[in-house]
Amino acid sequence: MTGAAYPLLGSPMKLGPKIARNRIWMTAHATLLVKDHLFTDSHVAYYTARAKGGAAVITMEAMAAHPTTQPYKGKAFAFDPRMAAEYRKLADAVHEHGTLLLSQPWHRGRQTNSVTNGLPVWAPSAIPCGVYREMPHVMTGKDIAEIVEGYRQSARISREGGLDGVEVHGMSHGYLLNQFLSPATNHRNDNYGGSLEDRMRIVIEILHATRAEVGDGMIVGMRLNSDDGHEGGLGPDEWADIAARFEATGLVDYISLSHGTYINRMHIYPTSPEEHGFQLDATARVKSALSLPVVGVGRIVDPDEAEGYLADGKCDFIGMARALISDPRWGKKAMNGEAKRIRPCVGANWCMSTIFAQAPIGCIHNPAAGQELEFDEDALEPSESPRRIAVVGGGPAGLRAAWTAARRGHAVTLFEARNQLGGQVRWWEKADSRKELVAIVDWLIDRIAEEDIDVRLGKAAGPEHLAGFDAVIVATGSSGQKHGWTMLRPEKWAGPPLPGAGLPHVYSYTELLEAEPAVGKHALLFDTMGGRQGAVTAEYLARQGAKVTFVTQLGQPSPDLASSRDWGKVHGMLLLLGVDFRVDSELSEITETGATVRNLYTGKTETLDDVETVVMVVGSDAQDALYHEISTTDGPECHLIGDAMSPRRVNDAIREGELAARRL
Repeated sequence: MTGAAYPLLGSPMKLGPKIARNRIWMTAHATLLVKDHLFTDSHVAYYTARAKGGAAVITMEAMAAHPTTQPYKGKAFAFDPRMAAEYRKLADAVHEHGTLLLSQPWHRGRQTNSVTNGLPVWAPSAIPCGVYREMPHVMTGKDIAEIVEGYRQSARISREGGLDGVEVHGMSHGYLLNQFLSPATNHRNDNYGGSLEDRMRIVIEILHATRAEVGDGMIVGMRLNSDDGHEGGLGPDEWADIAARFEATGLVDYISLSHGTYINRMHIYPTSPEEHGFQLDATARVKSALSLPVVGVGRIVDPDEAEGYLADGKCDFIGMARALISDPRWGKKAMNGEAKRIRPCVGANWCMSTIFAQAPIGCIHNPAAGQELEFDEDALEPSESPRRIAVVGGGPAGLRAAWTAARRGHAVTLFEARNQLGGQVRWWEKADSRKELVAIVDWLIDRIAEEDIDVRLGKAAGPEHLAGFDAVIVATGSSGQKHGWTMLRPEKWAGPPLPGAGLPHVYSYTELLEAEPAVGKHALLFDTMGGRQGAVTAEYLARQGAKVTFVTQLGQPSPDLASSRDWGKVHGMLLLLGVDFRVDSELSEITETGATVRNLYTGKTETLDDVETVVMVVGSDAQDALYHEISTTDGPECHLIGDAMSPRRVNDAIREGELAARRL
């Protein structure tokens, strides 16, 4: 990599006893690729892709330093001697590309529960976590010694495994060592509580143990907060003092900074919208107290922004996780002058949603993330017998299918009935909070433009247009339903719609977002699905000036946002916009001027007056008629993908587009 486009980002820097070849640092994040508490061949492929793609330093995912921190089965054990052999495989693979590889032993403290391992939660004081809500065991002196020994053993295994260093974790994000450091969570009156010196004691002991095990030939770093982000927590000035004290020990080679605790996890991994680089002012404050290299993070997704942060002296290394999940070749593209070809992280937090579902890590628009052994979009096998391919539908599924098929050598024609590519994703920019996610389809459209693809806009392809093609990929999407029944009444779905659902002021959410009718002063949104669609539609209606009544049969609005961790952020935004939530309720009738809402559990009804618009988020119909019409004839080979197969998520559509194009 030349680095000419970004001279600071591409410049090497001393990191303890070693040299980082540039300033791009992949920070630690969970992958759920772990098996039997060990790393796997999937990890080797995952980290190697990022090393090959330009990352100079990789901190592997947080690994338990003690058996009492096991939030789920897929958690690696840094203290397990078997890990040394796994480290050696990983180190050999990434060293081939000149990348430094670090372990990250850590302990969650109170921010977990005992469900997975049956062991009590350990913490400095008996204060439960607001997420897990389990009362912790107050650690004794013996327990503290066990934790220090766990970190020591983790460091020893890291050395035996041929790693370049150890990043001691637990001081950021509200984990165990953060809990000891913060007076908000450390109420002890022994040698490990009270004064700052005593609150730091366990961390100093861990640093001494780590350095004693790895010696001077390996890197030792720390992950700290620069702002806890909650009342009573540690702020930038306090963290600057703490960081300076750690530097003064002479035991540390760098400090990596982040934000937040589980009191507000949107400080840790915020969804869109969030200001890019939002943590770096606090990072710069801590850095001003240090001479050690500092890693900065916080929605850094663009190399121009990254170069600017380095030029401003806010940090010495650019730390990224989600941006490198989205595009492992971020660094190589930046250094080769191809920054515009970087697949952007759009802040959807689908990577978090996959982990929440206990599935391996994924990305909303990089189908290879976590599946590098199955996919390599930069090493596609060309087709042995190129064919004429028609792709019908220009949403994310069709765009991905067309791009991959063309890159394999097929002659591709893309039909789109509308006058613009992008499908339903294009409508998301009508809600302020989702504008950034339109980059999903914008990126694919740019890739389409680089290939020799015949794009036909405003063309609703029928069987007569598809004659002569060797294969057809049907990606015609879906349309919103508006029958008005919840899934609690399945017997009603085959019969007449809810009384009043056919009135002219009743819309499905797809009809609303596409047609943009006047919504009036009072809009009622009925959401039975509990996903992002309801929240986006409610925001759109409110920003149109309507008073919005959000009715759902669920116990809270949009509960699926728990997986992306931003349900509180979104609920707060909607409440500030004046949205009125009615939970545990269903519609029982719509009239020309109002609606009747019934509580599911009491049967009590309420009449809402002056309702000018009703919007239904009750599911979608797959638009698969074309597929059934041509697949039952002697016509071309036919594939059905995306919402036209079954209305789901963007990542499903993109993955199926990729798979269909690879099968041709």
